[in-house]
Amino acid sequence: MAAGALVLLLVGIVVNKEKSSLVSWLAIGLLAATGVLVILQPADGVIFNGLFIADGFARYMKVLVLGGAALALVLSLSNAEENGVHKYEYSILAVLATLGMMVMVSANDLMSLYVGLELQSLSLYVMAAIKRDDSRATEAGLKYFVLGALSSGMLLYGASLIYGFTGHTNLSEIVIAIANEGRSIGLIFGLVFLLAGVAFKISAVPFHMWTPDVYEGAPTPVTAFFAMAPKVAAMSLMVRLVMDTFAPITSDWQQIIIFLSIASMVLAAFAAIGQKSLKRLIAYSSIGHVGFALVGLSSGTQVGVEGVAVYMAIYVGMTVALFACLLSLRTANGGYVETIEDLAGASKARPFVAAIMAIVMFSLIGLPPLAGFFAKWMVFLAAIEANLYVLAVIGMLASAISAFYYLRVVKVMYFDEPKDEFVAVPNELNIIMAVFGFLIVTYYFTLGNPLASMAHQAAGSLF
Repeated sequence: MAAGALVLLLVGIVVNKEKSSLVSWLAIGLLAATGVLVILQPADGVIFNGLFIADGFARYMKVLVLGGAALALVLSLSNAEENGVHKYEYSILAVLATLGMMVMVSANDLMSLYVGLELQSLSLYVMAAIKRDDSRATEAGLKYFVLGALSSGMLLYGASLIYGFTGHTNLSEIVIAIANEGRSIGLIFGLVFLLAGVAFKISAVPFHMWTPDVYEGAPTPVTAFFAMAPKVAAMSLMVRLVMDTFAPITSDWQQIIIFLSIASMVLAAFAAIGQKSLKRLIAYSSIGHVGFALVGLSSGTQVGVEGVAVYMAIYVGMTVALFACLLSLRTANGGYVETIEDLAGASKARPFVAAIMAIVMFSLIGLPPLAGFFAKWMVFLAAIEANLYVLAVIGMLASAISAFYYLRVVKVMYFDEPKDEFVAVPNELNIIMAVFGFLIVTYYFTLGNPLASMAHQAAGSLF
C-alpha cells in the first residue's frame, strides 16, 4: 500500500486537475486489491521480528477497514469539487491513513502501534482541513490536531510506563511478564493512559470533545471517512490490547471499559436530543454506538468480542447508507442539507432517499428485524452472560432514549412541509443506498449467519 500511495502521488502530479477522479478510482482499486490479498493471506504468524501479528482477528478487521475506506472514497466522488475533496491529494491521504490503520490492527509491539496510529492521525488532520477556503474546515483540522496531539502524548506516556514496569515493548512479551510478575500500580497507571489515548480515537466519553466540532466542520465526505474506517481500526486495537496483552489483569481494565461504555451511551443519548445540525447529531450518534460496542468488550469473553466484531461491521454498513442519503439530498440552489429542518418534505420530493434514510434511522435505534437490532442483541447478550446486568439495562435505556432523536429525523422528512426543492443525484449514490438498504432490511436472511461465523473465527484467534 505504501508503494501504491507513492505511485498515486506520481500519477496525481502528471494528470491535470480535471482528471483527479482518476486518482480516486485508482485509490479505490488499490484498497480493493489489498483487501483481496488480506483475505488470501496464507497463514497466521508473527512477522518482522515480532512487530506485527497476522491472525484471524487482524484479517477480519483489516477487511472492514479497507471496505469502509473504499466506500468513503466512492461517496466522495459525488460532487467532489463542491465538497472540497476534488484535489488528488485527498485520495492519497486516505490511502496513507488506511495504511496506518492496517498497521494499528496488526501491531504486536508498542512501537509499531504508535507508528501506525500517528500515520493515521497525521493524514486525518490534513483531510479534516483539506477545504482550505472554508473557515469551519480549517477550525476542525486545528482542533483535531491539538486534541490529537494531547491524546498521542497520553498514549506515549502510558506506553513508557508499561515498558518501565515490564521491560518489554512487544505485546506478546508484556503478557508473559504480567502473568509472571503480577500487577503493579505503575502498570495500572500505564494501562489507564494507554487506553485513554485509544479511547480518543474511538470518540469514547470523556475523550469525545473533538468529535462534534470536527464532524460538523469537515466536508461531508471527510466526515463519512472519519465515521467508518478509523473507528474500526481503533476499536480493534483496543480489543487486542485488553483481550490479549492485558488478559491477566481483566478485573482492572474491565472497570475502565465499563465506565467508558456507560459514559458514552448516556452522554450521547441526552446530548443528541438538542442538536439541530445533522452532522453534530451523527457525531453524538457515533459516540453512542461506540458505547454500545464497548458493552460487548466489557464482558471480557469470546462472545463479547464476537459481538464487537459484528457490531462494527453493521455500524459501517449503516454509516455508508446514511452518508449516501445525506450526499444525495441537494437543494435546488446547490447546497447540501445541514440541519434537521432542511430535511422537511424530503419524502415527497425524494421518496426513495427518504425511505432508505428512515430504514437507517430505525436500524440505528435497534428495531427488529433490521441489522442494528442484531448488533445490539449480541453485545447485550454478552454482557448478560458475564453477569453485567446493570450495564445491559443502562444500554437498553440509552437505546430507548436515542430513539427520540432518530425518530425526529423521520418525522421531519415525512410530516413537515417542504422548505426547498431537491435535485437529482449521481447514480452511484442510488446504487449504494439500494444495496445497503436491502442488506439492512434482510440482514437476518442474507448476512446474519455468514457474518456471525466470520466474527466467531476472528474472535477465536484471540483466545
